[in-house]
Amino acid sequence: MARQLIDVAGEAGADAVKFQTFKADEIASKAAPKAQYQVETTGAESQLEMLKRLELDEDAHKELIGHCQKRGIQFLSTAFDFESLDLLAGVFDLPKLKIPSGEITNAPLLLKAASTGKPIILSTGMSTLGEVEAALGILAFGYTRPDEKPSILAFQKAFGSEAGQRALKENVALLHCTTEYPAPFSDVNLQAMNTLHAAFGLPVGLSDHTVGIAVPVAAVARGAVIIEKHFTLDRSLPGPDHKASLEPDELKTMVQSIRHVEEALGLTVKVPAVSELKNRDIARKSLVAARDIKQGELFTEENLAIKRPGNGTSPLFYWDLLGKAAGKDYERDETVSE
Repeated sequence: MARQLIDVAGEAGADAVKFQTFKADEIASKAAPKAQYQVETTGAESQLEMLKRLELDEDAHKELIGHCQKRGIQFLSTAFDFESLDLLAGVFDLPKLKIPSGEITNAPLLLKAASTGKPIILSTGMSTLGEVEAALGILAFGYTRPDEKPSILAFQKAFGSEAGQRALKENVALLHCTTEYPAPFSDVNLQAMNTLHAAFGLPVGLSDHTVGIAVPVAAVARGAVIIEKHFTLDRSLPGPDHKASLEPDELKTMVQSIRHVEEALGLTVKVPAVSELKNRDIARKSLVAARDIKQGELFTEENLAIKRPGNGTSPLFYWDLLGKAAGKDYERDETVSE
């Protein structure tokens, strides 16, 4: 099924397909409860039991990385614990790392991730702006001062340093996120992407958990440079996240729509597009004779009209012509060229 999902992502035109890498015993205790949506979709088993069923071992990772290479799509995965981070960054030497929203306060994991020197995509679901800044301080410290003793004060200094800011801008992207499955549209708050970008000056994207494709497409129109979206082969499959995921045709439509929006965003200047120049004379109008006009006759509101095409004197000069003597005879509808 994982290989099929890679095929679907490749056929949809996605740039990357992302899995989750974790050791269940390292990330959840026996007492850890499940979210309500997980209870509704997976029954009475504990969170730990659910996670154990979903683990991918090292051999599975090798196989999936190889399949991604065959399909020409980038393999990424989210690390939830130290061992998994070592596997992704060390053993498989992935080009970048993903930190999920739930780990944004996991300072040791953040520090270890930044200490690898690899670029990081940081999800910010359930976070305040202050918590995002604190996490970025840890990353800045990890990128620039990995051999120093970590502390909250050291993180703050790293965040405020020129080297720390440079490291963040070179390596970190933020994902705005609403951590609910599916997320209500009223809770998405896409404008927070602008707040994140204004506050930290980093690339911002969206990790989207809403139903459908409207929100991710809108996010790209608002400047999102990364879109993360759950997808599945079939929403009726058993498991915690299928109901909040896109099916293959929907994923393909989302990617195509995003590509169209990216292309349509264009430049910030307001100039005629090359494709519309040929229509300018057809759509615009010129000053023409409303009736036959004799040479020497004065132009008036009664003998001037404004009609297509626009290849003659612009109507902008209408008032300049009023009261002026015609320099030649004009037939009705003839373009006035004075």
